[in-house]
Amino acid sequence: MLFVGERGKPFRRSTFGREWRKARSVVGLPADVRFYDLRHTGHTLTTRLGATLKDTVVRVGQSTDRAARIYQHSDTERQREVASGLDTLMQAERRKAAAKVDEQASGTERARDT
Repeated sequence: MLFVGERGKPFRRSTFGREWRKARSVVGLPADVRFYDLRHTGHTLTTRLGATLKDTVVRVGQSTDRAARIYQHSDTERQREVASGLDTLMQAERRKAAAKVDEQASGTERARDT
């Protein structure tokens, strides 16, 4: 058991709730943060670090990819990171394509472009 009571036995449902509220208060989490929100956060953060869906399934011990997908989310910040990464890739491809065209151009054409 990951969480046990003071006597080393599993929490009862009512005890767990009380202990969760205390722990949440100690670390400064808002009152509306539920215990299962930690699972959602964990899944989302691991995928942001590059973990695959299979990595997250194994990490949290879920039995199916579908179960793991329920807990994964994408926020605005991540979408900006993805868009920026795509932009970087596209800019690099454009530079490669432009360099290839320049290599095929005649000396006169290159001089006109500069």
